[in-house]
Amino acid sequence: MDKMQLVFTGSGGQGVITAAIILAEAAVIHEEMNATQSQSYGAAARGGSTRSDIIISSSEIYFPEVSQPNILVCLTQEAYNEFSPIIRPGGTLLTDPRFVTIAKKVDAKQVQLPMYETVMEKIGKPIVFNICMLGALLGITGIIQPASIMEIIKDRVPRDFVDMNNRALDIGLVLGANR
Repeated sequence: MDKMQLVFTGSGGQGVITAAIILAEAAVIHEEMNATQSQSYGAAARGGSTRSDIIISSSEIYFPEVSQPNILVCLTQEAYNEFSPIIRPGGTLLTDPRFVTIAKKVDAKQVQLPMYETVMEKIGKPIVFNICMLGALLGITGIIQPASIMEIIKDRVPRDFVDMNNRALDIGLVLGANR
């Protein structure tokens, strides 16, 4: 992989920005890649729209903004409606059917996985939905190793929540691999 451009979108409180930071840090610290991560928020912090651009590359990154992502994650209908047109032709669009109804055809592989429902069924806490999404993304793309994500989670998450996050990552990996 020379360069992978990703955009994570959703609403405040879903952990979109945290997931993006974890992915970028894992790529840099444990995969010896270059990465950038930037974010923007809507007017309201919790419940407002959020977007994070991530670039992961084996070479230098000269500009941190993503205009045509290879991978687009939309975790709300609003995010899907606004951002689905920007995906690179042939890219991958990841959504959760609980939050997004696919309305239009995009020139991308559209993957809908019941991430939220599965997390609630198997763990019972929505706080790890974002980590399940990261696992699904890794299961679909293999962009970096799951162990690299877990190393960052160990550093960023309170010790009492590491196992729950590990389970959420595993759930996502299985969902993504079996799509």
